[in-house]
Amino acid sequence: MSDALLQARGLSITFGGLKAVQDVSLDVMPNTLTALVGPNGAGKTTLFALLSGFLRPGAGRVQYLGRDITGMAPHQSARLGLTRTFQIVQPFGAQTVRENIAVGAHLHQPGRRAALAAAEEVAERVNLHDNLDKPAADLTVSGRKRLELARALATKPRLLLLDEVLAGLNPSEIDEMIPVIRGLVDSGVTVLMIEHVMRAVMSLAEHVWVLAQGRLIAGGTPREVTSDPSVIEAYLGHGTAQRLAREGERR
Repeated sequence: MSDALLQARGLSITFGGLKAVQDVSLDVMPNTLTALVGPNGAGKTTLFALLSGFLRPGAGRVQYLGRDITGMAPHQSARLGLTRTFQIVQPFGAQTVRENIAVGAHLHQPGRRAALAAAEEVAERVNLHDNLDKPAADLTVSGRKRLELARALATKPRLLLLDEVLAGLNPSEIDEMIPVIRGLVDSGVTVLMIEHVMRAVMSLAEHVWVLAQGRLIAGGTPREVTSDPSVIEAYLGHGTAQRLAREGERR
């Protein structure tokens, strides 16, 4: 029996004639940070939607905590501790940061006062405490990314699926966010993250899965996958791996 917190086995989905995800199987171990990387259009966000119940697979299954949750409604899987963020952040602009975070807290805190108190605690974890009474619409891109993370954390996840939480940030903002993400794992949250910022992946991830054209093509440590010829081909084009190898030999 696997010790994995999350297991995907043979996940596939087709939109019209497009095979968006094809026979994907992966494990996410507890108390780890795992990265899912791949070129644009590889099917990463679609795979997240399958794992979190926003889409039902055409084939395959998802197990979480040893339980089959294939196609389970997102609010039900969230109650079990599986929560995701979204690449395109859409806060409730007219509400304050505190109220936005409280929306997530209401999953376990039915009372308004308790939810608002929980929101304040979560805001501290993502460095939004100075913005609690600011309208969400007034936040910078970096602030909105932190708010998206805070709303997810307010649901008290055991497994958090992060969809490009660093996208759109400048280098200094990325540097500020990396320890926040690392702190999630230190606090007991298992993280599976989609990310294009490879220096963050190299710094944070213990294991990396690589998706290309809907299929998993590699898995391993960050160093292993970035030196894998199939991964180099997927990112940089056919023949690139051989050309780089020849250039290395000449040196």
